[in-house]
Amino acid sequence: MTNPTTEPETIHLAVPKGRTEEAVTALLADAGMRLRSGGPRGYRPVAPAPGYEVKLLKPQNIVEMLSAGSRDVGFAGADWVAEKGADVVELLDTGLNPVTVVAAAHEDLLVDGALPDRRLVVASELERLASDWIDKSGLDAGLVHSYGATEVFPPEDADLIVDIMATGETLAANGLVVIDELMMSSTRLYAGRHAMDAPGKKARIEDLVLSLRSVLEARGRVMIELNVATDDLEDVIEALPCMREPTMATLHGEAGMAVKAAVPRGSLPDLIPALKEKGATDIVVTRLEQIVP
Repeated sequence: MTNPTTEPETIHLAVPKGRTEEAVTALLADAGMRLRSGGPRGYRPVAPAPGYEVKLLKPQNIVEMLSAGSRDVGFAGADWVAEKGADVVELLDTGLNPVTVVAAAHEDLLVDGALPDRRLVVASELERLASDWIDKSGLDAGLVHSYGATEVFPPEDADLIVDIMATGETLAANGLVVIDELMMSSTRLYAGRHAMDAPGKKARIEDLVLSLRSVLEARGRVMIELNVATDDLEDVIEALPCMREPTMATLHGEAGMAVKAAVPRGSLPDLIPALKEKGATDIVVTRLEQIVP
């Protein structure tokens, strides 16, 4: 932890500009760092915590600047880290904006599900990943760099593409089918090695990671509270998928026990009927803001 009596080292934080911006700023806000906008054309939002200098950047630029040492910590997709071959430290997988990097071809190109035996053209914005995949696959193929909207290249301007896929709807709408998966990606928090080698910066970055992780943990859980007769207590506890042990207190007049536990949000549809069947009453479910184990 940082020493509150000393001036904190400035942390240069990069937030992605574009489709992941809203999700990342919401995560930071839930962790107590609600950024104040620099205006519709501003790229320098203001952080409420002292000692943070924030800049909005393209994810690929964030990766490059972390490697170069001009940014200390920032959010970017794992696909861009792999694409840039960046020497950075992964701190936290937020799980936000999950995508898969895929190779896809127009359905009319395939013969019995296989690529034709001829020289092919591959379009991609991810040149390093695409080139590595071409070599690994043993394809005779040339590479065309795209600047977004890669899915429109086939069939006239390219045979295949290497691109990110979220739902697959865009690929399907353009008559493309996935022929290989290169990697899974999501928005993650990375640090430059220079920052992790500086004790003052490292301590503040680790504090930030702890706060963000606590928010992500809380998003996946809810607090469930219930009352139960003493005779049914053990059956109810056995059904609770809590983190460690539930919190319990004796009800007024020793009429039973009050039980409280943080449980996975996704377990609720099956969990609540099971608890009722085992004797739980007065069940209350509340949202959690942060969980620090």
